Amino acid sequence: MSENAAQTMDIARIMSLLPHRYPFLLVDRVVECVPGDHIIAYKNVSINEPFFQGHFPGAPVMPGVLILEALAQAGGLLALSDSKEDYSNKLFLFTGLEGVKFRKQVVPGDRLELHCSNIRRRMQLCKMDAKALVDGKLAAEAQISAAIADRP
Repeated sequence: MSENAAQTMDIARIMSLLPHRYPFLLVDRVVECVPGDHIIAYKNVSINEPFFQGHFPGAPVMPGVLILEALAQAGGLLALSDSKEDYSNKLFLFTGLEGVKFRKQVVPGDRLELHCSNIRRRMQLCKMDAKALVDGKLAAEAQISAAIADRP
């Protein structure tokens, strides 16, 4: 496979790259990933998510910070997709968020589409543009910065 050919990832591949597990693994599938360029992934939002018990009873809304976390996890997959390095003893950690805007509520039954692109890497730092969509409509956007750190 050519280095910049589009890839897909099922949950087994996602779990082999990310350290997150239930209830904090927030990417269900990658439908397109062009290493070094962009990723399109999704999270199926279910009423069974544990955060809906308290956010908000009778009016469930996915917390904005978890939408950002889902975007960051998709971004981590993008960053790892073109790497020949072994990251099993490393973690990707948020270092910054810029231009965060929430445009639409995300509710049970939605499919949260996660787009990250324009990745810029410098040594152990990454920065990318990220957007979350539901039914083609913008739900959230941000520029996400992360650092690659040693796992404690």
